[in-house]
Amino acid sequence: MSVTKDGNTGRWMSQIRVKDWTGKTVHKKKRGFATKREALQWEQEFVSQATSSLGMTFRDFIELYFKDMEQRLKATTLANKRWMVNLKVTPFFGKMQLNDIKPTDIRRWQNELTSYRNKDGEPYSETYLKTINNQVTAIFNYAVKYYGLKENPCHKAGGMGKKHADEMMFWTKDEFLQFIEAMKDHPTGYAAFMTMYYTGVREGELLALTLSDIDFENSTIRINKSYQRLNGEDLITSPKTPKSKRIITIPESLINCLKDYTSKLYNIQPDERIFPHTKYYLAHEMDYGCEKSGVKKIRIHDIRHSHAAALIEMNVAPKLLQERLGHERIQTTLDTYGHLYPNKQAEVAKQLDEFMSN
Repeated sequence: MSVTKDGNTGRWMSQIRVKDWTGKTVHKKKRGFATKREALQWEQEFVSQATSSLGMTFRDFIELYFKDMEQRLKATTLANKRWMVNLKVTPFFGKMQLNDIKPTDIRRWQNELTSYRNKDGEPYSETYLKTINNQVTAIFNYAVKYYGLKENPCHKAGGMGKKHADEMMFWTKDEFLQFIEAMKDHPTGYAAFMTMYYTGVREGELLALTLSDIDFENSTIRINKSYQRLNGEDLITSPKTPKSKRIITIPESLINCLKDYTSKLYNIQPDERIFPHTKYYLAHEMDYGCEKSGVKKIRIHDIRHSHAAALIEMNVAPKLLQERLGHERIQTTLDTYGHLYPNKQAEVAKQLDEFMSN
């Protein structure tokens, strides 16, 4: 290690040569430090990161974590993870040394987030808090497994938030019919929301649909990809999970809707997207439809919940619901929608009485 001062500029420069955790020699040079102390501090941080020392700062460690994850996660998943960590995690833990972060620090961070209120006095949602907490837990699990951290401080600190909201937002059949009637003067939005409500597909799955994915003869839609927009670039990726690849049978009303809609798309090719738009476009269309129809505003993803709620009302079994929604495990379906099934208990009791009396 060498720290020298440039006589002409008065600035300090650091040159360092160190073996990283793979045994490879790394040479690094950096100029322009205002003080010798800044140059030495940079050297210490570089050595910690290069040798994977647990004395490195959380900020340095998180860059190693993301660099490794680049090889294992889809670009869109990594971008979302990085955005959340940079916004809600690194500002709090960034300057702390990794091995100095204690359960009490995790608790202070959690308390800061749970006490937050926006300008309207609203807190973060319980599901959002749970998601952020899961990210931090995963990061420290990674440090334990691959970097020798003694224990994950999140385990003693306890959780934050809830996996599922206490009250799920969705439209009833009548609300959807009122909304979709208001969308008739917006053909693209009309076809898009008809497709989402009658199939339960995710936003990305809808926006990735091509003409060849629709089998008009057999009344099915094939889901095998997802659309994302990342850094101004349109990306078509694999869907969320392996089970997300599925064939969904659709009703005649949707077939007729999609026939009419796609017939008006000029010279569309089989491999071209039938909804060549973004999630922002869908949100704008929903705002229009809700304002015009007067139905309550829900998230785009809540249309998927609306589809599930409609199927449950129709007495569709959880296993079939799982397959239609593309959940990897039946437990996911039950955890997400199980609370909607108790509404059927009175009906089950009545059917039992009828069965026993015959």
